[in-house]
Amino acid sequence: MNVSQIIFSPTGGTKQVTDTITKAWGMSVNEIDLTNAETDYAALSLKKDDIVVIAVPSYGGRVPLLATQRISKICGNQAQCVIVCVYGNRAYEDTLIELNDIAEKSGFKVIAAVAAIAEHSIMHQYAAGRPDAKDKQELQNFAKKILEKINSSTAETSTPQIPGSYPYKKAGGAGLVPKADNKCTNCGLCAENCPAQAISKENLKVTDSKKCISCMRCVVKCPQSARKVNGAMVSVAALAMKKACSTRKQNELYI
Repeated sequence: MNVSQIIFSPTGGTKQVTDTITKAWGMSVNEIDLTNAETDYAALSLKKDDIVVIAVPSYGGRVPLLATQRISKICGNQAQCVIVCVYGNRAYEDTLIELNDIAEKSGFKVIAAVAAIAEHSIMHQYAAGRPDAKDKQELQNFAKKILEKINSSTAETSTPQIPGSYPYKKAGGAGLVPKADNKCTNCGLCAENCPAQAISKENLKVTDSKKCISCMRCVVKCPQSARKVNGAMVSVAALAMKKACSTRKQNELYI
């Protein structure tokens, strides 16, 4: 039995959640990084006796399109799968049910689902510092329950009831496109790490707004803190979300 993580985690929050779950199992883990634009995902195939965790952040209540495209190329071979969506304390809406559908179409057998909280990747005041110690303890408890199901006779027949609606909510546009300021030293890390390959390698101050998915990977990776989004737009968005984000949301397990 092997454990694999298939993760889309541009800023690290989704990876923190996923690592907490898989470490509780005490097994070695193979990681497939969905943010890597160079990977040949069609060449990846799992084994039926594998345990797989597929984890993505919620972007406006949906699975990021890039993650969808890349997961869809992977052959699941009926491997037992735990799906995880991570969100910044607003709402995950149809992310989990959409991820379930994507995983099943790729040949995975979904046996459990987790919705978890991590610090918002743009408006950091929301879910700041999460997953915190309380979250991690809860996620470890989830992991133990999931492993108990995997080791039981119910894993093949029991299907979790996952929340969400059809049709999925309409996907939003990117909107917030980070730009480089005069602190940029042209090191190229932003273009090298961009999951969408939206940043010109010839001119790092040029970003294709049609390709950019507002994942904030370039902001996190810049050693000079030279890439930023429009502060006024962030303030307006943060104000609009304030009521929805004011109450601490809880992690959820569907099994």
